Parts: sequence; structure tokens; C-alpha cells
Amino acid sequence: MINIQEVAKDTVWIGGSDRRLALFENLFPLPNGVSYNNYVVTDEKIVIFDTSDVSVADQYLENLKAVLAGRTPDYLVVLHMEPDHCSQIENVLRLYPNLTIVTSLQASNMIRQFFPALTDAKFQLVKEGDVLNTGAHTFHFVAAPMVHWPEVLFAFDDCTKALFSADAFGTFGALDDSVFADDYDFEKKYLDEARRYYANIVGKFGMQVTNVLKKAAGLDIRAILPLHGPVWRKDLSFFLDKYEKWASYTPETDDILVVYGSLYGHTASAAEAFAAKLRRETGKGVAVYDASKTDVSYLISEVWRCAKVVIFCPTYNGGIYPRIEGFLNDMAALQVQNRTFALAENGTWGPVTAKLCRAKLETFKNCTVIPEVLTFKSALHESDEEKLDAFVDAVARA
Repeated sequence: MINIQEVAKDTVWIGGSDRRLALFENLFPLPNGVSYNNYVVTDEKIVIFDTSDVSVADQYLENLKAVLAGRTPDYLVVLHMEPDHCSQIENVLRLYPNLTIVTSLQASNMIRQFFPALTDAKFQLVKEGDVLNTGAHTFHFVAAPMVHWPEVLFAFDDCTKALFSADAFGTFGALDDSVFADDYDFEKKYLDEARRYYANIVGKFGMQVTNVLKKAAGLDIRAILPLHGPVWRKDLSFFLDKYEKWASYTPETDDILVVYGSLYGHTASAAEAFAAKLRRETGKGVAVYDASKTDVSYLISEVWRCAKVVIFCPTYNGGIYPRIEGFLNDMAALQVQNRTFALAENGTWGPVTAKLCRAKLETFKNCTVIPEVLTFKSALHESDEEKLDAFVDAVARA
């Protein structure tokens, strides 16, 4: 069944939602699915913006044919070459062999890598500052390297003031009855998934995102059309502000994140007791997660949200508990910055994880690891109340 929605003058969304996909990039859980957004601009010349993932290919092609209504498109603009957006390029060219592919030089090379049969396709290579005029619409191309692949372009439409933003401003989660962010309670339904998407997919490239946001600030943007998640046509400043914070590694809140690993529940009990005391002392929000039960993508998202991170870690095989070590490695890979960390360690005969975790955390840029450490052996007891209180106070003051 055809599902198309007008998102701006002459501009139609022809995407689809996949509610069955369990893992994005075969890594990140998708409890609410994901959307793939594609657009067609009908003018004197017709432009298709990107293709779609194989999982929604039938819907994409059905929608595309419905919008074209027998007309032949002139251009296929490829802004991003990740397979969840480029899988149908060859199929679209089979349907419309005279199409001109408008894309960056790097993307054209990637197209030939994915689709050797398209070596002789017609290409129009564009770069920062180039334009594509289709009649009433003029598209200005903006280079967005490493947001989050090197070939990425944005396109800004002079006519509608819409920014086609590739993977930037994307969000996990399928779309329901509307493609527009303002038709939902975005903070309730999508904000956490937008942050998780940003932190895990784009998070490493904060400097590059900041550079693109500076370019965007010079454009009169009135709509943002991403490749995943809702389209923005109102209150753009809300989402742009989030991106500025996320890109600069600025915490959204002064909440405190507590992450623990626990073999048999003793370290978990200590973390829970600490969190309750910390909340009473500071009045701030304290979020507690079990690293063994929570996918690391959610932990990373919470790191982006919270100002302080407290890690409770047992010693395991003379080293760091594996799920905590994975969490530390992910933070390092995503270049987490501007956070305060605190460490608590447990070990029945030789607790060593505070030292080992500190060595990793001290490599993070502009991050502080407070000197006070909570060390306990086997379990935390009432006799440890004084040192627990001291640790709570140190974290509160940090």
C-alpha cells in the first residue's frame, strides 16, 4: 500500500519503517524499529534524494513509482553511501537508466565498489558550494565529512529552506501516523533514542559535527529532512541545541550516572546503597544501570546526558569485570570528553579495578577522575557506612 507524505513545497517523503529489525548495524538494539527516509522533489526536473534499505525496498519502490506517476526522474542525489541508504541505487537505475547520479567524488567511488555494474552510469560530481537547479528549486551542497562517513553531503533547498541532512539529526524508532516531529511528544517518544543514535553512531565525530553546525548557522533553515526519524518543520532550535551540546560533549543535565558490574549481587547492592545516599545528599537525579543487563549503547547515551559517571567494578581474573571493560572501551572509542568520573571497587582478596579503570579514564580528554575511591572486600556492610558516606560526599563535591 502506498505511503507518501508531503513535507515541503513539491517535496514528498517516500520512506518506510522497519519494525522487525532487531539490531541497527547488527549492534544496537532497536526495540521500536527504525525508519528510512527518502524524498522526491518534483519540479521542471525531478530529483530523487537517496534510496533505502533492502528491508523496505518494496515499499520504497512502490512509493517512488506512485509519486512519479509515469514521469521519468532526472537526478538521483546520493548524499550518503551507507548500505541502509544506498541498497536500491542499482534497482532505481534499472528502472530509469537515463538518470544522472549527483554525488561527491568519494561517494561515486563507493557506488562503483558496491555496484560494479554501474561503472558506466552518468555522474555529476558536486562538492561544497556547488548547486543543482531544477527550475523553482536550487539545491546548495554542503560538505559534511565524517558525519559520519567521509563522503557525506548535505543539500539545502533555496525554495523551501529545507536541509536534506543525510544521517545527521537522525533518530532510532519507527514512525507512526506522521513523519513530523511536532506531531509527537518528541521528548517523551524520541529524545532518548535520538541521543542514543547520536552518541553511538555519530558521537566520535563531535568536531566534525560542530563544523557542520557552524555552516548550518549561516543558512535560513526552516525544515530538516534526515534519513532516519522524524522530519523537523517547527521548533528547530530545540533539536539544534541538543546537537550543539552533544557535539561539544556538554552534559544535558547535572544528573549522575551509576554503572555497575556484579557477579553475585554484592557490588550491585553497594551501588544501589550509594545511589540512594547520593540522591538524598545532592537532590540530583541518579540513574543506575547493570552493565551486564543493559546494552552498552544505552550506557553510552546516558554518558552523553549526565555530568558525572560513577563506576562500581568487581575484580575479575585479576582485571576489570568484562562488561565494565567493554563500557570503558566504548567510551574511549567514542572519545568521551568533559565528564567527571568516580570509582568503587570490590574484590574478595585483591581489589585492583580502581587502578586499572583510572588508567583508562585518565586518557580521556578534559575528564576528571576524583582521587577518592570506595574499596570493599566481598560485600559492603554496616561497618563500612563511614567510608561509604565519605565517598558519597566526595562525589557530591566533585
